[in-house]
Amino acid sequence: MPKKNKRCKPPKHYDQGIQPWDVIRAWKLCFWLGNVVKYICRAGKKKNNSKLQDLLKARNYLDEAIRQTHERMARRKT
Repeated sequence: MPKKNKRCKPPKHYDQGIQPWDVIRAWKLCFWLGNVVKYICRAGKKKNNSKLQDLLKARNYLDEAIRQTHERMARRKT
């Protein structure tokens, strides 16, 4: 019989009353947008990561989501 996975206690930099993975699941976000949420939620809270570093990471994932959306839209037009 498979073991049931227990939710691990989230790191303090995500401890804000709601967990990013709950938002990601509830909103049915893709990998790219899920990471945008994750990095925005932890921006400036993770040890050894500045707020700017996390916001730039979020922007990278957002840029990729935008690029893929443009690509999908272009394919539909052809």
